Amino acid sequence: MNALVDHLLALQVVVPMLLAPVVILLVPRGLAWAASTLASVLAFAIAIQIVQGVLTGGPITYLMGSWPAPYGIELKVDSFSALLLLVVTGASVFTLVSGRQSLDDQIEAGRQPYFYAAWLLALAGLSGIVVAADAFNIFVFMEISSLASYVLIAGGPDRRALPSVFKYLIMGTIGATFYLIGIGLIYMMTGTLNLGDMELRIHAVADQRPILAAAGFITVGLALKAAIFPLHVWLPNAYTYAPHMVTAFLAACATKVSLYILLRFDFFVFQDNLAGHAFQFAVYLMPLAILGILVGSAVAMFEKNIKRLLAFSSIAQIGYIMLGASFVTVAGLTAGIVHIFNHALAKGALFLTVAMFATVAAGLRLDDLKGIARRMPWTFGAFVIAALSLVGVPGTAGFVSKWYLISAAMDLGTAGLPLVAVILVSSLMAVVYVWRIVEAAWFGESADEPQSGMSVPPLLVAGLWLTAAANIYFGLNPDLPLTLSGEAAAELLGHLP
Repeated sequence: MNALVDHLLALQVVVPMLLAPVVILLVPRGLAWAASTLASVLAFAIAIQIVQGVLTGGPITYLMGSWPAPYGIELKVDSFSALLLLVVTGASVFTLVSGRQSLDDQIEAGRQPYFYAAWLLALAGLSGIVVAADAFNIFVFMEISSLASYVLIAGGPDRRALPSVFKYLIMGTIGATFYLIGIGLIYMMTGTLNLGDMELRIHAVADQRPILAAAGFITVGLALKAAIFPLHVWLPNAYTYAPHMVTAFLAACATKVSLYILLRFDFFVFQDNLAGHAFQFAVYLMPLAILGILVGSAVAMFEKNIKRLLAFSSIAQIGYIMLGASFVTVAGLTAGIVHIFNHALAKGALFLTVAMFATVAAGLRLDDLKGIARRMPWTFGAFVIAALSLVGVPGTAGFVSKWYLISAAMDLGTAGLPLVAVILVSSLMAVVYVWRIVEAAWFGESADEPQSGMSVPPLLVAGLWLTAAANIYFGLNPDLPLTLSGEAAAELLGHLP
């Protein structure tokens, strides 16, 4: 057992990656889903063990083949990484366990082994990005997760997913190319790809033009991957036309991982530039974050497709995360990082609810959902809980991160008051677009008779209520995400000169 514990970081990636080709061979219906779910559960259990190790003993490192860094490949997990591992693996477990029936309905039986293999590759790639400690392996895992995500989004029955995937592929390829160009420039100036070694060597050349150009390429490339406004154009259609469980999985973790890498590079690698130009960093990032919050919320207020509405809401939530980072303070970073966790809980539950609505409704436009709350009161109750968390109502997880974000803005003095106003106004805008769904679902009169013979899958009900309950639990007892987020924020700022 001790031997396995010593290799947990490697197993975090190896388990889903090795099972992916095995899943392709499991042709009988249900076996591919069972194997993928088992791999996800194992990955989640490994992530929990890693989190416990980080909380008790600090950052964990693993040297592949016992080769010391920077000559060999190093894996490393600290508080920030551990939080992201929980989000990624937890999202995979809950969506797979809950979505058995939904995926059976949307994915053709003959394609299911390939679909679930792509799911495991996406899980392995996202986990690999989080645990990798060198820039090139981050790129490798980034490409693995991206290519697998394209397959997942296009794997459903909606043909409109194909042009959406093509746009996502183009934007994602541009983002990955920009990232790789930036890494090449850094390697040219420092001679290393290991992030820890890069952090030490970059001081001597921090003011050189290749490093400044690298910062631009990497920031823009990762902003494309993370759908930061105004580089978000690929996200709404990708979320709208993907299979429901794929949307729930990717909305909970995919953009968050790109944000994680962006913050890593800004605060670890480009630390000298950030320390000397923190004001310029805030001036560049803060307006984009504010625009993302306001524009994403405003568009969501007028959307009629519930999945597209929630997709634009995700753009606004990404803005909250980047707004906290733009403060360049421990309080601001803590608020942004904990919102990664809390938004994953809320949006995961909301998209699981959408999957349940799809089992009885003729479509997912607001007109199609009229009266559905009276037919599915317990399901809609879970939706309301997750929506309240998204708005930031006290007692929910979303309130915790918004409260910390407001507190961080107040710490800025008078200059923070307009930011507090933006947060409050955007929360009211969230009330508006959430109410549009509540109004249609509860007070609307459906022109069609309720479909008979449609049953809601019990696993989907259980998964939905577990995620809804998690929004309340971590709203009342936020110690775990706050501890990890606070330590992550302190470590990020601790690397600044």
